[in-house]
Amino acid sequence: MPADLVQELPRLTRTGAKPQARIVHLGLGAFFRAHGAVYIEEAARASGTEWGIIGVSLQSATMRDNLAPQEFVYTARELGPDGTTDRKVQIVTDILVARENPEAVLAAMADADIRIVSLTVTEKGYCHDPATGRLNLDHPDIRHDLESDAPRSAIGYLVKALARRRAAGLPPFTVMTCDNLPENGRLLRGLVLDFARAVDPDLAAWIEAQGRFPCTMVDRIVPATKPEDIEALAAATGTFDAAPVMHEPFRQWVVEDDFVAAYGHDARPDLAAVGVELVTDVTPYEHMKLRMLNGTHSSLAYLGYLAGHETIAETVADPVFAEFVRHLWRHEIMPSFEAPAGVDLKAYAEALFTRYANPAIRHRTWQIAMDGSQKLPQRILGTLRDNLAAGRDSLGLCTAVAAWMIYVGGTDLDGAPIDVRDPLAASLKALSDSGKTPGDKVAALLSETRIFDKALADAIRLHVESAYLLLTIDGVRPVLEHMT
Repeated sequence: MPADLVQELPRLTRTGAKPQARIVHLGLGAFFRAHGAVYIEEAARASGTEWGIIGVSLQSATMRDNLAPQEFVYTARELGPDGTTDRKVQIVTDILVARENPEAVLAAMADADIRIVSLTVTEKGYCHDPATGRLNLDHPDIRHDLESDAPRSAIGYLVKALARRRAAGLPPFTVMTCDNLPENGRLLRGLVLDFARAVDPDLAAWIEAQGRFPCTMVDRIVPATKPEDIEALAAATGTFDAAPVMHEPFRQWVVEDDFVAAYGHDARPDLAAVGVELVTDVTPYEHMKLRMLNGTHSSLAYLGYLAGHETIAETVADPVFAEFVRHLWRHEIMPSFEAPAGVDLKAYAEALFTRYANPAIRHRTWQIAMDGSQKLPQRILGTLRDNLAAGRDSLGLCTAVAAWMIYVGGTDLDGAPIDVRDPLAASLKALSDSGKTPGDKVAALLSETRIFDKALADAIRLHVESAYLLLTIDGVRPVLEHMT
C-alpha cells in the first residue's frame, strides 16, 4: 500500500478502559514493547489484576507523538518462517517525554500506586565505566544531575524519585533493569548507590536497606521497524498503526524473584503464570544468553558487515559464517561457563542458529554493531578473560575484536566509509587514526581503559593484531575459512 494512502486509513484504537498504572518504564523502545509489555499484559489478564505501564522516553518525543493519537495502543507482529501473527497490545497507558517535562516523570515514579520502575535504556544509558562497572561521575548527564533538580539520566531519575518516596514515607519501588548487562540488577544497584552517596548518604543507606534490584535475563530478537513494515501491516489490517513492533516467535524472560517486600503479593504481576522463569540466581542464564547469543550476534555483526552482509540471516546463510558461529559456540563460548540446571547447551546453540536463519527477521548487521564500546565488555571480553584463565584458545573471538577495531576506524575493507554509531565514536576513530600500522592501531585501541583492562589488553594484543592484519590483507571469508 502506498505510504500516502496508509495514513488515510482509520487509526488503531483502544478497546476497553485503560488499566491502572502500576509500572513506570524508562526507555519505551521497540524491545520492551515487543517483550516485557507483552508478558506483563498477559500476566495481568491471567490473574485479573491491573498492571498498566507508563512509558518514559528520556529524550525523543517521537514515540509519544506516534502512539498518543491511537491511545498508546500498538501492534506486535510476530514474524515466523511461515507467516505473521498480529496482536493488539493495550497495556501502555501514557508516554511521558523526560526532556519536555522532568517533573511529570518524577511525579509518576513517586506516585504511591507505582510498584516497579523498569528500564531498557541500552548499555550506554547507565553512564558507567564498562571496564570497572562503576558510575562515571564525569559523564555530562551525571554531572548535570548531581547539580540539578531536573535530571537527564536514568540513574538521576531513579535516585531523585526514590528520594521523594522516602520523604513521603512510602516504600521504594522495585528497580528492574531489562538490559543486556551481566548481573544487571546488581550493577544498577551499585550505580544508584554511587549516585545517592554523592548527594545524601542517608538516602543511600535507605536504598541499600530497603531497595530491591532483581537481576533479569531477556531474550527476543526485535529488528527495527521499517516504513515498509508499517505499510504491509496497514494493507493486512485496514488500519494505520504508526509504531508497530516486529519480533521473532521465540521469547524468554528470567527474573530473580526479589521485589520490595513491603507490598507483599502486590509487589509484581503474576509473571510465572505466563512462562516467566522466577529464580533465585539469574547468573547462569545471563552467561548463557550474553555469551552465546549476544556474543555471537556482535561477532557476526562486525565480521558480517565487513564481508558485505546486510542482515544476520544473510550472514549465517553463508556456509563460512555458519561454520564460524558453530566453532565459536563449541570451542570458545560453551566451555567458558556452567550451563543453567537442566539446559542442554548444544540444543540451545542449534535453536539460536535456527533463530538467526529465520528469513522473516531482517536484523541488520549495522544495527547490531551500534554502541560496541558498551557491548564488548559484557558480550565478548568476559569470555576472553575466562578462556585465558583456563588456557583455552579464543582465536575466533579475537578475530571478532579485530573486526570491531576495523569497523570503528570508520572505513570498511574496500575503503568505503562506515556510519559508526557509538558514544565513544570520536575517541575510537582518533585512536585508530593515530596508528600507522595495524599493530599501532590495535595497540592504540587496546589502550582505551573504558573498554579494556590492561591485563586483558596485554594478553590478547598479539592475537588481535594478527587477526586485524589478516582481515585487511585477505578479507573476512578466507580468514574464517582458515580458522574453521
